[in-house]
Amino acid sequence: MNPNRARLGGAMLLAAAWLVLGAHTAHAAERPVHAASPAAAQAAVQAAVQTGARTAVQAAGPTGPTQPNDPGAPSSKAVTSDPAVTVSVPGQPSRVLQVILLITVLGVAPAALLLCTSFTKIVVVLSLTRSALGTPSIPPNQVLIGLALFLSLFVMGPTVDAVQRQGITPYANGSKTAVQAYRAASVPLREFMLKHTRDEELALMTKAADRPLPKARDDVELRTLVPAFVLSELRGAFIIGFVIFIPFLVVDLVVSAILMSLGMVMLPPSLVSLPFKLLLFVLVDGWSLIVTTLLGSYR
Repeated sequence: MNPNRARLGGAMLLAAAWLVLGAHTAHAAERPVHAASPAAAQAAVQAAVQTGARTAVQAAGPTGPTQPNDPGAPSSKAVTSDPAVTVSVPGQPSRVLQVILLITVLGVAPAALLLCTSFTKIVVVLSLTRSALGTPSIPPNQVLIGLALFLSLFVMGPTVDAVQRQGITPYANGSKTAVQAYRAASVPLREFMLKHTRDEELALMTKAADRPLPKARDDVELRTLVPAFVLSELRGAFIIGFVIFIPFLVVDLVVSAILMSLGMVMLPPSLVSLPFKLLLFVLVDGWSLIVTTLLGSYR
């Protein structure tokens, strides 16, 4: 019985495997048919479209090229005898020249402010005052430069008005050219620098430039006058700074001697003398004295 049951079971397994394999084969055979059906339909549609387009083209036939248009007649607004392009209005200064001049002035303005005005002397004196007080960062640089700038405007007020009246305004109105305006505007500035420049500095810079000594001060060239004026301003600033340093130096010496006598060697004298220097500077109204001295040196 056991061998017969084994054979019967094997036969049933083979039959089941045969049925499963046959179903899988039939499903695989049907799949390309379904997948190929849309592709075949799309190909048929494209062929129909191409056939219709070809038929339409054959029915219409080729068209020949169109004839070009004839050239038109010239405009009645013909160009005048002088076709040159100008950027200026007759009787008025050129706009391009004004823009170039403005850019040049903006680039040279800082150097002119430092070298041809009282700014150099004022800012050096204020910086020396700060060093004499023993406060290297108070007042800050922005405050000192701003104060020096406004004091320079007070000193240079008449000169700036003369420059505007003689050079800038006539050039803006078109009554003077750029060269004429420059020469007219440089006259008040030369007078200011010559008034505050020593003969020794003028002789030094003239000799350094290897030029003959001029017969009069008004004949000095501007390139010689500007550095001579700066040297004179630095000399005056250092003299004022020396006078400012003396009282603060005395305070430092007195405080140092007292600390040495008390045996406080490790205590910095500058730390102790700073309050006394600030008190002395406030009691004598130091800022007013310095500003008055600076403004009075240009009168």
